[in-house]
Amino acid sequence: MSFFSDVERDLVVADRTLLADGVLALDLVSHNGRELPGWTPGSHVDVVLRPGLERQYSLCGDVADRSRWRIAVLREDGGSGGSVALHDEVEVGQRLRLRGPRNHFVLEVTPSTRYRFVAGGIGITPLRAMVAAADAAGADWVLDYAGRSRGRMAFADDLLAAHPDRVRLHVADEGDRFDVAALDVDAGTAVYACGPAKLLDALEASSSGWAGTLHVERFEAKAFGAPVWPGPFEVELALTGTTVVVEPGVTVLDALAAEGVDVLSSCRAGTCGTCETPVLEGEVEHRDSVLSPGEQADGTVMMVCVSRAAGPRLVVDL
Repeated sequence: MSFFSDVERDLVVADRTLLADGVLALDLVSHNGRELPGWTPGSHVDVVLRPGLERQYSLCGDVADRSRWRIAVLREDGGSGGSVALHDEVEVGQRLRLRGPRNHFVLEVTPSTRYRFVAGGIGITPLRAMVAAADAAGADWVLDYAGRSRGRMAFADDLLAAHPDRVRLHVADEGDRFDVAALDVDAGTAVYACGPAKLLDALEASSSGWAGTLHVERFEAKAFGAPVWPGPFEVELALTGTTVVVEPGVTVLDALAAEGVDVLSSCRAGTCGTCETPVLEGEVEHRDSVLSPGEQADGTVMMVCVSRAAGPRLVVDL
């Protein structure tokens, strides 16, 4: 079950900590000392740096600590500037605007379930709180954490020290690469994974032979081919009766905006879930990286930044 909040708030940077090479933690608190909203493992927030520049970061602190939220930011010098700005420009005492939290990557803890957590690089951030929750519940769990070098693996030393019998580090430059094909997932095991697209694609390809279940969170959008419905299609807005025509090459989000219909959005790549919109009629071609296969098959919501109609018409609850 997903959890959403679209509330925006300005928080104060209380601390900056270099967790690993190129990975900066920011601890954020309320300016007046009030408790922050609670969150669940797997949650993320939008950091609004300026109009048109928003980035999503997983909350990776202690879910029981309502005094602060913690995010960890991987510096990406070849990116669009968001992570570099957070590394180079944000100082203690500065205010940042955040939206959320939201959670499309929900951990469901049950006593009979075994958990296999798989992290690649900065993908450890949403899994850190999941590991803590599974351990607190007394569940049977194991974490495989892969990275290029030990110095770039945030939280690795702490996790290994706290759980030496459950945490396995796979450090590429030490000759220990994580072998996805060697995973043996039996019935009653749930795999939660986050990391680079190559890792998640390999896990999804392997999961067809598993008896367990796979849950992933992607930081990078999936690649898709041409739309299944190549022509224009109509989107009827149930609340107003307005019909908007979406032309080929135009997203539903942009077509709605052109008609003055505002839908809250952030990543515009189908990875954050901000623009989730209820669907009342019509078949959707899901092109997001957020919804599970079951949620996509259900067809009751769509991410209008990337997903499209699989036929001539949709009716949405707008």
